[in-house]
Parts: sequence; structure tokens; C-alpha cells
Amino acid sequence: MVLKEIEKIGIIPVVVLDRVEDALPLAKALIEGGLPCAEVTFRTAAAEEAIRVMSENFPELLVGAGTVLTTDQVDRAVAAGAKFIVSPGLNPRIVKYCVEKGIVIVPGCANPSDIEQALENGLEVVKFFPAEAIGGLKLIKAMAAPYVGVKFMPTGGINAVNVREYLAYDRIVACGGSWMVSGKLIKEGKFDEITELVKEAAQIVKECRA
Repeated sequence: MVLKEIEKIGIIPVVVLDRVEDALPLAKALIEGGLPCAEVTFRTAAAEEAIRVMSENFPELLVGAGTVLTTDQVDRAVAAGAKFIVSPGLNPRIVKYCVEKGIVIVPGCANPSDIEQALENGLEVVKFFPAEAIGGLKLIKAMAAPYVGVKFMPTGGINAVNVREYLAYDRIVACGGSWMVSGKLIKEGKFDEITELVKEAAQIVKECRA
């Protein structure tokens, strides 16, 4: 199950790719670093083809599509090989569309009303976004109390320093982060450096979940 795999990986690299040719070396860096997963944001022209290239060449890599805002993007992402869909907010139409088609979706939730809509659609794992800006772990814990079956995937403002406190909380499935796959490093082709940062992130997961 995709969500179980995400939980096992613990930190989901959130990737913005402007060039398709960066997809393969990045996929290799993620696998070698020990976080075999990528949430490729659908906000660039290269995203769809990058998902296809990663999925076809590295079937062991769990590739998802992020920043998905329309059902058309859902279809294109899944056709390209995306195994899960992530959206910044909760669009009831997109959630319903994915649920009916059996596509894993993790919609962004920032308040109790969002969570209730997610529950209405049978979801138990939601994205918490933008995590640090809206209250961080303190708000997650406050919202987790009444919604005992819900788990969270916080994204936004999470980095190598604060990720530990998130991962230590048992209602966190995984954290989304881009510090190890920054656009700058990708553009400069520093994939060795990315591999090392990914290794450090993977080590944090091991330490927090030992």
C-alpha cells in the first residue's frame, strides 16, 4: 500500500523540476541516499515528463505528483506513472474524483473543517500545509485530539533542524521537505551533494523511528 510505503520512508522529498534531463540523476540520488520517493510538483512544464522518466527507469522509486489542482492534472500525472496525488488544499471535486478511481490522494488540510471533508471522503491521511506558517506541530496536536483516526503529512517550512520533532509524534505519517533537493542544487547539477543531504535525512528518520 502506497501510504504504508510513504510512512516507511518518513521524509518525502518535494521536488521542483524545470528540466526533464534532471529527472534521472535526481532519481538516482534519492535512491542511493535512502529516500526512494519523490513528490514532483506539477507546477512546471517538465513535471509530467519527469514523472514518466523517473517511473519508467526506476520502478523502485515511489513517484507522486504534488500541487495537483485539476482532475486533468490527476489523469496526466497517473498516466505518467504517479502512484499518489498531493494537493495544497482540499478541493472536494478532486478528492472525490481520486477516491472513485482508487487513486491515493493526500489533500492539504489546515483546519478542522478541511479534516471533516477528508473524513467524509473516507481519507485518514491528510497533508498539513503550510505547516510551520500556520502553527506547526502545536496545531497538529490540537487538531489530532478530536480526530483520533487521522494522520498527518506536514509540509512547508520543514527542514533538517525541525523535522525531528515532527517525526517523533506518532500521528505523523511522513514529512514533506525540499531542503535536500533544492532547486539551486538541481540547477547546478550537484547530485552528489543531494545524495549526501538525502543520506542525512534518511538517517534522521532511522534515529527518530528506531
